[in-house]
Amino acid sequence: MAPDRRRQLVILATFAVTVVVNGLALALPLNGQSTADISDRFPTLVTPANYVFSIWSVIYALLLVFSVYQALPGRAADPTLRAIGYLPAVSGVLNSTWLVLWHYNVFALTVPVMVGILVTLIAIHGRLGIGRRPAASRAEAIAVRLPWSVYLGWITIATIANVATTLVWLEWDGFGIAPDLWAVAVLAIGVGIAAAMSATRRDLAYALVIVWAYAGIAVKQVDTTVVAGTAVVGVLVVAGLAVWAVIARRPGAPQPAG
Repeated sequence: MAPDRRRQLVILATFAVTVVVNGLALALPLNGQSTADISDRFPTLVTPANYVFSIWSVIYALLLVFSVYQALPGRAADPTLRAIGYLPAVSGVLNSTWLVLWHYNVFALTVPVMVGILVTLIAIHGRLGIGRRPAASRAEAIAVRLPWSVYLGWITIATIANVATTLVWLEWDGFGIAPDLWAVAVLAIGVGIAAAMSATRRDLAYALVIVWAYAGIAVKQVDTTVVAGTAVVGVLVVAGLAVWAVIARRPGAPQPAG
């Protein structure tokens, strides 16, 4: 089998396995507990409302589009898809691994695995040249770039939430600093990351995912005024950056260096 064809099939198969594992996590559920049940057992001030997690449906729909698109015979020698290589398959393996660890309460290992997903998605985002060079076609923009922008945006938030949940599980005292102050600091870091992405990559999809997540945090933490207020400010700031990204990506606008 030609190397390109092998890569296409491995990515497609890995996506299928990831969907099956996620389906089992919902249907059984794994270890008799749902993902939401576990999150609810270890509440944090940076956890968004449950409806926010519906974004996984969008992510998997987009990844399905990508997986099928990249597997088309005419895409075998696509230089953009060659550039990201087997990284999509790596992200799928890590995703499935994280779910199993999470459902079986091995929280200490979920953090490095989640970080692994984040690093993999950053690598994919970088190799696709999002914000650095225009997509070769509308099909590439929708079927290749959009899925990984949305996925990276969500995993940025998921990593923060995963670390926070694990610290609650460990009964970490926060060095005596009030939990709401830690939450404000963490949310500020998230906004800073989104700002950096907007400045260097002008990735609208990524910014909108952050807006979605921060709005959900504001809803969930409405009884903690300082946290909800910080999340609302985050929504406004990142939404403003998203608008700027749209304007900056118009033809003739200066592009980021690099």
